Amino acid sequence: MNYQNYQKQEIPPALQESIAFVRQIAGNSSDLLINPITVGGISCAICGCEGMFSTTILTSLIIEPLTQIPRQLSCEALFSHIQDNLLLSMDRPVARNYGDFFRLLHSGFVILLAEGQNKALAFGVQGYEKRSIGEPSGEENILGAQEGFVETIRTNLSMLRRRMKTPLLRFELSQMGSLSRTDICLCYLSDRVPPQLLRQIKKELESSELETVLSTGYLQAFLEKCRGSIFDSVSLTQRPDVLCSKLLEGRIALFIDGTPFVIVIPKLFIENFQTLDDYNYKPFYAAFSRWIKYLAFLLAVLLPAFYIAVSMHHPELLNSTLLLILTDAESGAPLSLPVESIFVLIMYEIIREAGLRLPKAVGGAVSIVSGLIIGDAAVSSGLISTPMLTMVAISVIAGFVTPDLNAQITILRILFIIAGGLWGLFGIGLLGMMTLYNLAATENFGFPATVPLAPFVARSMRDVATRVNFRRMQSGNFTVEEYYEQN
Repeated sequence: MNYQNYQKQEIPPALQESIAFVRQIAGNSSDLLINPITVGGISCAICGCEGMFSTTILTSLIIEPLTQIPRQLSCEALFSHIQDNLLLSMDRPVARNYGDFFRLLHSGFVILLAEGQNKALAFGVQGYEKRSIGEPSGEENILGAQEGFVETIRTNLSMLRRRMKTPLLRFELSQMGSLSRTDICLCYLSDRVPPQLLRQIKKELESSELETVLSTGYLQAFLEKCRGSIFDSVSLTQRPDVLCSKLLEGRIALFIDGTPFVIVIPKLFIENFQTLDDYNYKPFYAAFSRWIKYLAFLLAVLLPAFYIAVSMHHPELLNSTLLLILTDAESGAPLSLPVESIFVLIMYEIIREAGLRLPKAVGGAVSIVSGLIIGDAAVSSGLISTPMLTMVAISVIAGFVTPDLNAQITILRILFIIAGGLWGLFGIGLLGMMTLYNLAATENFGFPATVPLAPFVARSMRDVATRVNFRRMQSGNFTVEEYYEQN
């Protein structure tokens, strides 16, 4: 039966007809459970999806109270008595059509059908298996909380609520995907979020016509307005404490059931260099650590390109000793410097991908063995020079410092190598200007990704150029809402 044909069809009052129609829609699926029961002398049926509900909770909180209902009730008064006089569960939605019926059924609710009723009562007794809360796989911190979001959306919402005990924190739950009916939830602080930003995000989500939503990438394309940008305009986080700090700045979070990553809108470029530990260390060390990240990003993108540009086009910039060393090292290499560096980078990406996709017990060993064998063999055979391998290795290691920019660093590194090999430092400067232009043009729903650098906000530089203590920072930083008010 076509899925679209029955979604808005109302539940008939005849119990057997309703049960037959449910079985027909489900195609007699093996996980559909329908058990007849008599409640107050009225024929009823309890429907559930195997493995989605807790049998213990169902028996103690639902079935036992239902069997104790007196028999003198009529068909019309049964549901009213259950809703008004019995507290069977806190979450008790009503399904009036088969679209709502199956959405609740597949979300772990147990549903009660009754003779003479053109609706169904649902009870929240979910008991499906889920991963326990643990340390997030990314965004490692030393002094921060050691728990991250999980795949269950309601567990994630409770973790956030536990940290922000204010009625200003709002959750708006809805479903997306015509087939998957995936739960999504918009989260924001009502006194901080710009109303126009909230309206625009809701409009973009409503305009999507996806059949399924399985991960953040399905919705990220609808939330990034600047399509030609290299850099992301929305961010992902696994940490409840990090998300709280972003909500305080007027951002909007989007939870998706089935994934431990939360989308945050909008994203600032400077956030790629900030971690929660920066606010736990002493300000002088946090500022030093932050500048190390800035330097590491430049080394990751530009170091191989500068080495190639100076060696090929500007050897006069090198002193005589260093020039002789490089000349001797590169004289035996059969490949040109740009080809040699790109070859090393591609081999690194292949090894990294192999280590990432293989089981953890094997992946780390494969990466180490491949790097040692291939690197040592390539240098010993003269295929790759030692200085080039050193430059690429430093660049790759520096890229690990800013993992959120890994995709951008990987592509930009190769582009800068090509530009430096063709046109020297002039090519690097030209491509650098184009990259800065692309970054400055990146915005999301009218909010620039380069804030507070461009447009420049002086008081926010105390958390960019340095990191002041909380005595000075407590007056508040520049927020998303303030930008919208000024523009």
